[in-house]
Amino acid sequence: MSKADEIFIGAIDQGTSSSRFLIFDVKGQIVASHQAEYENHYAKAGWVEKDPNQILQSVETVIVGACRRFQALGYDPSQIKGVGITNQRETTVAFDIETGEPLTSAIIWNDVRTKELVHKLIAEAGSATRYATINGLPITTYFSAVKMRWMLENVPAVKEAREKGTLRFGTIDSWLIYKMTGNFVTDVTNASRTMLMDIKTFKWSSECLDFFGVQESELPEIRSSSEIYGTIKDGRLEGVAIAGCLGDQQAAMVGQSCFETGEAKNTYGTGCFMLFNTGETPIFSKNGLLTTVGYQLGADAKPKYALEGSIAVAGSAIQWLRDKVGLIVSAPEIGFLADTVDDNGGVYFVTAFSGLFAPYWRDDARGCIVGLTQYATRGHLARATLESVCYQTRAILDAMRKDSGNELRRLRVDGGMTNSEQAMQIQADILGIEVVRPEMRETTALGAALAAGLGVGVWKDESELRQVAQSNVTAFWSGISDDKRNEMIAGWEKAVQRSLDWA
Repeated sequence: MSKADEIFIGAIDQGTSSSRFLIFDVKGQIVASHQAEYENHYAKAGWVEKDPNQILQSVETVIVGACRRFQALGYDPSQIKGVGITNQRETTVAFDIETGEPLTSAIIWNDVRTKELVHKLIAEAGSATRYATINGLPITTYFSAVKMRWMLENVPAVKEAREKGTLRFGTIDSWLIYKMTGNFVTDVTNASRTMLMDIKTFKWSSECLDFFGVQESELPEIRSSSEIYGTIKDGRLEGVAIAGCLGDQQAAMVGQSCFETGEAKNTYGTGCFMLFNTGETPIFSKNGLLTTVGYQLGADAKPKYALEGSIAVAGSAIQWLRDKVGLIVSAPEIGFLADTVDDNGGVYFVTAFSGLFAPYWRDDARGCIVGLTQYATRGHLARATLESVCYQTRAILDAMRKDSGNELRRLRVDGGMTNSEQAMQIQADILGIEVVRPEMRETTALGAALAAGLGVGVWKDESELRQVAQSNVTAFWSGISDDKRNEMIAGWEKAVQRSLDWA
């Protein structure tokens, strides 16, 4: 096959602190990519926001950059047959459908400005889980509906647009698809994170809409995760179909080919997210987990559900050590620093900068470092930071075991922290099961590309997707005794108790 006959799939990976565009060949290998980092705005304590137009501009920038590199290799952007989008979930945009312009800053998923509103809503509902049997989620600051409600109550421009009938609310995927194609749509995975979709019918729930004060006409059309949503209007990719859409964690689930019931993956990014495939039936957690849509690969395909546990702070704790504390100069340094000590020296770091997510769900928790003595070194603090993510992963895994009745034997991992051999060995030690890291680390972007490729017919079915997604792996096994593991976990649980009741 000549170069001109080759075909490719693009993936927009819009994350919390960067945007990327990656171009994959039909074997799932990255041919070209470009990344642009940016900073969110922290107007007040607990507030995290970003101009939606700046997010859009960062996406446009990385598409241009990746396409230039693609062309430098002798290819043409016309060989890209489809584009998938994967995005930071829950982050909420309000815009005016007449002007197409944002009405206020996007409220990022880990923003906690809605804390008082959440407490008021829980009191009104009678329970944080009042609507969980409909939408799979507890009422917390995390999800989109409370961000929409806050905007309606606190942003005059949003109130005015409501009165005019021009208000639209969307997550990042729907904002990007709207601006790039003119069509206002979202997919089932992103819709399932708003607290407004009925996860059994895949329609907006009138009961949830009424409770949160959002109108159905203000929301995008819900579609599957793999179909053509529209074609790009201009730029380097003009005329190319956007044909895949998945929230970032669900995209990683597809990219790790977790297509069978009982398969699980954990993504270590800014936050940390574990998804466990529960098949065609939703399981409603009794142990602090979320019930979410895993994916729906085609308009006529049966959707798959997942249990999810989320950790608010993972890679961002390493960034904090680098940028705010100055303990390390670069992120990779933390693994080598942690390797200078044999254990944590009795030091535990509960990274609850914005509360604790699953399975604790304590928004009154705050970060704390406990167990310090004069023996403690930079190495102990570095190790305690890595261990914090691993302990919280263990807590989520225990909850998944209880809810599903299945004993997980293997955890598939991806994301930035998995580049650290030390972190993955610590994870295997704390879990006591096999931890498997794929050679292809960009599983989130790959998942979006696979959905788009399926949507435009590059691949035919899940079996073909699995063949593309599977690659060489590195396995990590526990190197400590059960007694040592139990002792470490007991210390962690003690530290968690010290982090509570601060806010």
